Amino acid sequence: MGRKKDKSDLGKRGPGRKARKQQDPQFSAKLLGTDDTDKKVGHRARLRAAKRKSKKEARQQDKETRALKKNLPVVAESKDDELLDDNSSNDSGLEDVELEAAKGAARGFTDENKGWLQPLDKKTLDLLSSDDDDDDDDEGDSEDEDMPADDFGAGVGMDSEDDSDDDDDEEEEEEGQEGDDDLLPIEKASKKLRKKHEIQKKLAEEELMTNIAQIEKFQLPSGQEIELEASQPPDLTLISLRIREVMGVLGDFKNKRDPERSRQEYVEVLKGDLMNYYGYNKFMIEKLMEIFPMAELNDVLEANEVHRPLTIRTNTLKTRRRDLAQALINRGVNLDPVGKWSKVGLVIFESSVPIGATPEYLAGHYVLQGASSFLPVMALAPQEHESVLDMCSAPGGKTTYISALMKNTGRVLANDANKDRVKSIVGNAHRCGVTNIVVSNEDGRSFPKVQGGFDRVLLDAPCTGTGVVGKDESVKTNKSMDDVYNSAKLQKELLLAAIDSVNARSKTGGYLVYSTCSILVEENEWVVDYALKKRSVKLVPT
Repeated sequence: MGRKKDKSDLGKRGPGRKARKQQDPQFSAKLLGTDDTDKKVGHRARLRAAKRKSKKEARQQDKETRALKKNLPVVAESKDDELLDDNSSNDSGLEDVELEAAKGAARGFTDENKGWLQPLDKKTLDLLSSDDDDDDDDEGDSEDEDMPADDFGAGVGMDSEDDSDDDDDEEEEEEGQEGDDDLLPIEKASKKLRKKHEIQKKLAEEELMTNIAQIEKFQLPSGQEIELEASQPPDLTLISLRIREVMGVLGDFKNKRDPERSRQEYVEVLKGDLMNYYGYNKFMIEKLMEIFPMAELNDVLEANEVHRPLTIRTNTLKTRRRDLAQALINRGVNLDPVGKWSKVGLVIFESSVPIGATPEYLAGHYVLQGASSFLPVMALAPQEHESVLDMCSAPGGKTTYISALMKNTGRVLANDANKDRVKSIVGNAHRCGVTNIVVSNEDGRSFPKVQGGFDRVLLDAPCTGTGVVGKDESVKTNKSMDDVYNSAKLQKELLLAAIDSVNARSKTGGYLVYSTCSILVEENEWVVDYALKKRSVKLVPT
């Protein structure tokens, strides 16, 4: 290491960089207001000033011309003191005394001129005097160059709009010149823009009315066109468009119909298109058109094409819905409650594991069951320690729900005529931990002779299944009127047998619930009406 430098002999160098005093700020003469140099005027500003000057001269000349025609004194536009022009006064032959009298009349309105001459208020005089001030105009023009266009059109590009508007509304400007002089430039621009919008709105309405008048009525395809379409693969886009058009015509048939076509022809075309588009047979389409109005028919058909999410019912004998939902969520299941109307239902939207093979399912914590299947049991409302008959109970979803509501008390007789399906009842009962079920394999029509006197009876009768097309698409094509008649006959017999099995003197019950998964009147309303006529029963609200 070397020796350190001796700094004692060094002279003082002065303050450091940070210790130096900051200089006073310097401002330009323009900011301080001491700049006496003339401001530069742009080319466009000069053009606008010349344009205003020419307009002012034209208005003044127009006033002079009108005044000469009427032999009236001319009111000067730029100055308050100049009330009469020299040329007009000489031509009219007025003397100096008359000029002074006219000047006094214009100011005081004490002579015959007060009938037509309007006074100029202070605001108008100030605006006129400001228009004559060249310095103010130049300053405003230079500011207009720097300012962007605002929402009213004032600013850059306003001149072109003024020119076009002046050409279009020349007569209106001549009538309202004196009123427009009192307005500011931005107010003038706003007024012109408002007029322009009104004209555009009027033109748009006229164009809309023209388009409405030009709309042609829908024309049905001819017989040759239908045969040609039948020989080719169906064009679903064309069929869908035609379905909407025909439904629109049938919805307002009086105004939209073709006078040469009958309503039956429109209906036949609609039937054929619905059969081709949705894949139904003729019988199903005719039944749906009988049940639902035209405004709801398309919605029903589209709803049948939608895949319904899987729903499960919590077995309250073994767990709670909250605990079951948490366990399934931990397994990667996306679910939600089925609705406020049910306290045990869950909707499964997505699952990374098979819902029918989870440990919770095998342990009987839930049952795979449609949400609509909850409703018959909820309407039956079984109570504890009652005797309940489920006449057509396979595969046992409703039966286990009844036992869960009864908390494994009382007695539930689960019957089904199909011996193979009875096995599923036994399996579900064992898995769900149900102990109050008795399983039987008897024909429901002979059941009152086997056993009766039940407090409540549930009859979920076999049907054609026209209400669960989304679940079984074979219903679209394999059903006929014979199937409906056969099902209706069986349902009537089962319903009478179920009524005879109910204990009418039961202290807590005496109720029967009849349900089907069909939407046809023949299997629902007609069957219930038949039972009301054959037995002494009445309908009660659920």
